[in-house]
Amino acid sequence: MLAVTAPDHVPPGPVAVLANPTAARGRHRGLLPEVLARLGAAGRPVELLRARTAGEAEAACHAAVAGGAGALVSVGGDGTVHRAVQAVAGTAVPFGPVPAGTGNDFAVDTGYPADPLAAVDVIAAALAAGRTRPVDLARLSRPGDDDRWFGAVLAAGFDAIVNERANRMRWPRGRRRYDLAILVELARLRPRRYRLTLDGEPHEMDAVLVAVGNAASYGGGMRICPDADPTDGLLDVVVGGRFDRRTLMRVKPRIYRGTHVTHPLVRTYRARTVELVADGITTYVDGERAFPLPVTVTAVPAALRLLR
Repeated sequence: MLAVTAPDHVPPGPVAVLANPTAARGRHRGLLPEVLARLGAAGRPVELLRARTAGEAEAACHAAVAGGAGALVSVGGDGTVHRAVQAVAGTAVPFGPVPAGTGNDFAVDTGYPADPLAAVDVIAAALAAGRTRPVDLARLSRPGDDDRWFGAVLAAGFDAIVNERANRMRWPRGRRRYDLAILVELARLRPRRYRLTLDGEPHEMDAVLVAVGNAASYGGGMRICPDADPTDGLLDVVVGGRFDRRTLMRVKPRIYRGTHVTHPLVRTYRARTVELVADGITTYVDGERAFPLPVTVTAVPAALRLLR
């Protein structure tokens, strides 16, 4: 699929809205009527998409775009953004993320206010003015699977392993399950052998942390790829090498500030295409479970038009 080359324009048609009422544990559930009202004030019909599962949400977004929606807006966190982006990537239908989840990395990293209603006002003003701005996306490919798009970060190291462990656990619930998964995987921590091919140049290394960023942050503000710019046509790759448990736990808090990249065991790269190979790793993109390695990640300039 090619990058968008359409001029600055919002096509005719209603504004389709995908809302996740359970985002941020339902903290922003009561905001939805006000969000819809402010979007409607931009002068277009607003249609709330119906979906009970992540799969239904993605299908509803595809159906809305195919049915002539003029714009798509998500209300939720990075997972909701991820579902919506699959439908609008590479099209002229613009997108607006309302940050109302636990992690709102894509919205914040692309310049939206962290406050949901302030972000809605930005989106509504862009709708009324017919204004959009291009931003890059990353395309994730694997033989035998349909391509996926992501806007923030692909995790393929310790954080992905922890997510995979937490998703397999049935107890405890909530944040405690993730905390327990961290403890279990810390006890099993070992560097893994990775092969990275960056724009055709091979690199082999042992590593504990591996991330590929179209934007800087994941996990609700952790600046894992602090220099990533979603408008430069490039991917940032951050590799944390042979960390032991103690060193990893000392470095981990620095990720929120992005200063971990100065650690002597951390290496950074920049490329348009990243091929990533390792055994026993399932990747996560925008916090959502994606493909097992090996995968290829490609930067696609101006693949998405944002309502900003």
